[in-house]
Amino acid sequence: METRLELDVLIYPDEVRVATPEDLRQWDLETASQVSIPTVRLFVALYPYNPAAMSPNPDTAAEELPFVPGQIIKVFGDKDSDGFYHGESGGLSGYVPSNMVAEVPVDDEYLKHVLMQQGFLPVDHAGMSLTPELSDAGSIREDVIVRRMVALFDYDPWENSPNMDSEAELGFRSGDIIYVLGDMDQDGFYFGDLHGRRGLVPSNFLQPLPWN
Repeated sequence: METRLELDVLIYPDEVRVATPEDLRQWDLETASQVSIPTVRLFVALYPYNPAAMSPNPDTAAEELPFVPGQIIKVFGDKDSDGFYHGESGGLSGYVPSNMVAEVPVDDEYLKHVLMQQGFLPVDHAGMSLTPELSDAGSIREDVIVRRMVALFDYDPWENSPNMDSEAELGFRSGDIIYVLGDMDQDGFYFGDLHGRRGLVPSNFLQPLPWN
């Protein structure tokens, strides 16, 4: 029975030799470094967008992605010279106008997966807009740092809280925009403001949002 042996070889101008395992590892590293992998980011739609009726480029509207407020969109790379990203959502892909969406800055790959599976952030429930104003801002000391965060999950203090004094905590829904006042305490909670209600909010249910 004939046995065939396959070997990788390296061909140089003055020699031909069998590649060693170290040669193959180095080749894989060099090849991988030359492959450009576009950055993947998550965005949430701020407004409804129907390319057929709203696109500034009627001739290419069919290549754009339609969406509704709160829809999560996976974006690849940076926006182009016309102000469009390339993204996908709901099994469709296309160009996305950058002025109709906002980035959700999530670095954790598991949270990215959860948000993509969820598909939506309910950004306009209870008649509230995506970026509600901070209530009674005059009552906050000037030295207190205020941050804007989005809730990734629903939180009911009576059901989810690890603390006995859950009445001091703030309940919220996925997609709520919460203004966080000051730093996180030793138990991992912020003091937050949501539509005029204030209380403690668990930091692991939130992600920071940039100020627009």
